[in-house]
Amino acid sequence: MRKGLLFIISGPAGSGKGTVVNELLKAHPELKLSISATTRAPRPGEIDGVHYYYISKEEFEQRIQNGKMLEYTTYSGNYYGTPEKEVQNALDNGIDVILEIEVDGAMQIKKKISGAVAIMLTPPDSASLESRLRGRGTETEDVIKWRLDRAKEEIKLMPEYDYAVINEDGGADKCAEEIYGIICAEHQKTIYTSTIVEKFI
Repeated sequence: MRKGLLFIISGPAGSGKGTVVNELLKAHPELKLSISATTRAPRPGEIDGVHYYYISKEEFEQRIQNGKMLEYTTYSGNYYGTPEKEVQNALDNGIDVILEIEVDGAMQIKKKISGAVAIMLTPPDSASLESRLRGRGTETEDVIKWRLDRAKEEIKLMPEYDYAVINEDGGADKCAEEIYGIICAEHQKTIYTSTIVEKFI
């Protein structure tokens, strides 16, 4: 059976991670999107096990202590993270798993899981990034400035990633197919093709 591989898709706010991942899963439903866990309350319309796994702070911290979270972070007083069990079950069954997470989470997983493939998604340039953030119309000037400064620091970590993909304005579908090309290429690496050699020996 083909080995399931773990693919991390991350990048700064405004890189279009959510849109690109949606396009990727729509075109290739055989891929599995990992569902994060959080301690925040569900928002209207959100469903447990679909948008997030909603758990208590005590349970989340217990999972951290027991090594059952692949990565985690805190934001506005709540925990967010990736449960280990669901990801490992999918990989063991030969399913490729997509993690759409923040840059700090990607760095945690790269240090923890050998073979995880990290893909950084970026806008074409800083002007495009700023335009996207302002186009949301939901954030204050101070928050926009903070996100732009943070994006610069996150993009400096690009050498820690395995791949970088530029998400051009209006090009989410093309970007998704570039990522799928990376997924296919990873499966052709010789470390994953020992069964082919066995057929000739």
